[in-house]
Amino acid sequence: MRSSNPVFARSEGFNGRGSSSGMSYPGYDAPPAPAYGQGAGYDAPQQTQAPVSTGPMTIDSVVQKTGITLGTTIVIAAATWILTGPITAESIPTLYALSMFGALVGFGLAMVNSFKKVVSPGLVLAYAAVEGVFVGAFSKAMEANFGGGLVMGAVVGTFAAVAGTLAAYKFFNIQVSDKFRKWTVAALFGFVAVSLFDFVLSFFGASFGFNGFGTIGFIASLIGLGLGVLMLILDFDFVERGIAARLPERESWRAAFGLTVTIIWIYIEMLRILAILRGND
Repeated sequence: MRSSNPVFARSEGFNGRGSSSGMSYPGYDAPPAPAYGQGAGYDAPQQTQAPVSTGPMTIDSVVQKTGITLGTTIVIAAATWILTGPITAESIPTLYALSMFGALVGFGLAMVNSFKKVVSPGLVLAYAAVEGVFVGAFSKAMEANFGGGLVMGAVVGTFAAVAGTLAAYKFFNIQVSDKFRKWTVAALFGFVAVSLFDFVLSFFGASFGFNGFGTIGFIASLIGLGLGVLMLILDFDFVERGIAARLPERESWRAAFGLTVTIIWIYIEMLRILAILRGND
């Protein structure tokens, strides 16, 4: 069953068509399908450009790569926060400019990573670094405008959302159907399209508040948070498919990228919700 998620759609294994189905992954000769639980790995890469790990992707490798990717985002976000200096009336426009730069460049890198057939660890880390600039600048601007404590609240809320979704996925054995994938990804694309449309309209003074901090913005962020949780469920499902297909270890970077995109999405929506609630007090 083919994935609708653009992050994972380029990988055969994430669509249930890895080596276990007898198909070759680009750059690898797939061995005969082993019995489940046997330790058969991938043959040595046939490409000569760069050495690639020959072991299969595992949950440990996914967790490790996700930790590296998220760690890069956190470190760059902290550096951005510190290097932008004290919060003043003059520094807030700079923070918003930095956050816009990070968001736009990060969006471009996300598109490249999503549709790149062979995952590039360097591009994944470049995305994480640029998103760190966005997260750090935007978070600092939110605290400057709406008061302290927002970032810590958003971090705790994000951790709770991710942990709670993972627990629900495992303990309730959530099954991801084809219809669930299609509707979730369609809703995601629709949400992004409306957000970009409102962003463009803002340059002409015609924004309808989808990205703002009013009632419409609050509703939009609640919808965005819900979509983030649904995307996490898709991410977990896709990772399990990739591990079952015995993809090469390098594909852990693709899984890490997908999880990082979703976790940052949830954090930003959580931060916006808290800011709007603080502003309405």
